[in-house]
Amino acid sequence: MKRIPHTARRGAVVGLAITSVALLTACGTSSGSGDSGGEAATELGDYEGQVSILAWPGYVEDGSNDPDVDWVTPFVEETGCEVTTKTFGTSDEALNLMKTGDYDVVSASGDASLRLVAAGDVAPVNTDLIPNYEGIYPFLKDQSWNSVDGVPYGVPHGYGANLLMYNTDVFPTAPTSWSVVFDEASANAGKVTAYDSPIYIADAAVYLMAHEPDLGIENPYALDEEQLAAAVDLLKTQRESIGEYWSDYLKEIQAFTTGDSVVGTSWQVIENVLEGEGAATDVVLPEEGATGWSDTWMIASEAKNPNCAYAWLDYIASPEANAAATSYFGEAPSSDAACDFRDDCEAYHAGDADYASQIWYWSTPIEKCLDGRTDVTCTDYAAWTAAWQEIKG
Repeated sequence: MKRIPHTARRGAVVGLAITSVALLTACGTSSGSGDSGGEAATELGDYEGQVSILAWPGYVEDGSNDPDVDWVTPFVEETGCEVTTKTFGTSDEALNLMKTGDYDVVSASGDASLRLVAAGDVAPVNTDLIPNYEGIYPFLKDQSWNSVDGVPYGVPHGYGANLLMYNTDVFPTAPTSWSVVFDEASANAGKVTAYDSPIYIADAAVYLMAHEPDLGIENPYALDEEQLAAAVDLLKTQRESIGEYWSDYLKEIQAFTTGDSVVGTSWQVIENVLEGEGAATDVVLPEEGATGWSDTWMIASEAKNPNCAYAWLDYIASPEANAAATSYFGEAPSSDAACDFRDDCEAYHAGDADYASQIWYWSTPIEKCLDGRTDVTCTDYAAWTAAWQEIKG
């Protein structure tokens, strides 16, 4: 699997992106609304000849890292828009860089997108000007992490679920519930693993939605103080059985290879690597559902090269380019047509709407409850960060 070193780097980077978000800016955590960042374009003009893209490492590959990995050159040849890329290591870094006004396009994870909207740093997009938008899976469009009040703020990229990984020797019968890492975690004390991030609180909330319905949790990213306290209590109990928290893709692979970890949260791409190495592991999407991610390509509100920016959003959503980019990371593509250029879509459940409906994609917790409640104030990411520090001790 030639791409694995790069995929591994991406896995570690995503972990850093979430775990390093220690503080949220005031705008974006209180309401998720604010300055719209301008209006969506109504028509496009001539290409400016260049575009500046701020992206996760590996999202904009031009062959310089690996001659066999290049989906940028065809874009340049097609549009004449020369691509300048700046990579970032955390979502906070991306947020700060976007404030400089130096970038036309940014790839935003769900923990950053609403903050970018609230700060006015990104603009709504006119999807009529993005022909390839039509082919994107409906379940990725008009979602809380890429739109506000029905107005789209970007184009979905790939997506994936945070799955339950288990050692098949320890669990000869596949577990069907997250209970093995929560209420039954003590059975494997010291060998349970969990994602090292405040956003992992949402995983506990997903579990509580199914097992403690009286709490009234409707969205794991919309927790009032009582609901957050319940999730924190569950995670404090789990903490007693945790061997290690992970955010580094490679470290989880090593832990499951050595047997130091036998059950915990993971990604499909990690299982693919372990399977290729003959490890006794497998993954499952438990009956309660799971959290997950779907990144979004967004355009700066004051983009200097808006026409080339729109061209990039359309291009990266095109079947062949999207297939190349998402395959490189080990995630599902954003359209069925992209699967014509991949041979592993089935492993990622690409296009399976029933499967996707069980995923709660990372969204920034804000005071304005994402579940629509108006009679309470929900806890924001700053509160989650403080709670996570309390959980880990």
